[in-house]
Amino acid sequence: MNILLVEDETRVADFIRRGLSAEGWSVDHAPSGEDALEHVAAGNYDVILLDLMLPGIQGQDVCRKLRARKSKTPILMLTALDSPEERVEGLKIGADDYLPKPFDFDELVARVEALHRRANSYANDLSETVITCGNLTFDRRSLQVSVDDQEILLSKKERDLLLLFLTNVGRVLSRERILNSVWGINEDPLTNVVDVYVGRLRRKIGKEGQRIVTLRNVGYRMS
Repeated sequence: MNILLVEDETRVADFIRRGLSAEGWSVDHAPSGEDALEHVAAGNYDVILLDLMLPGIQGQDVCRKLRARKSKTPILMLTALDSPEERVEGLKIGADDYLPKPFDFDELVARVEALHRRANSYANDLSETVITCGNLTFDRRSLQVSVDDQEILLSKKERDLLLLFLTNVGRVLSRERILNSVWGINEDPLTNVVDVYVGRLRRKIGKEGQRIVTLRNVGYRMS
């Protein structure tokens, strides 16, 4: 998937770009509205992530100009402002979705994927209430985790980490993606907290912990 990220805040742009790149997607960054219009004119994108508060041409005007040019690329608006009036205005001028800052990284990924599916006429996947992998079961409603029908007590971060693995079975997750998803943007990217928690989770779920495979210098994959 090719994504255009239009964001003038360097730290936020780097966080989003690194996270989406870890998903295996190609991300171009435009720090201003003018740059965004040039990128769209020169390239082909599947989704545009458009911040509203930009230097020069504002995000709303970028959206208007793109729609005036008959661009059908899905646009997800990002903004620190979250009034109902602003959301309605954004949708009226041609945005396809709206995500207020600060946001959960997994929600951003899910919204990008949903926009891409919608644009390609894919049906939305239904989320499972109870997830099973081998002898391990995770009930998303009760937050109960069990192995061989024996309940396993996990902390919130351990549950979040396990759920991330269970909803991405067979998929390689970089340490960066895990850090962004479970701990968020403010966590030091050089910390070893991911490795520490993966070790704890493996020990707590016993033999099922062998399913979490380490990929050296890459990340982890749950088989």
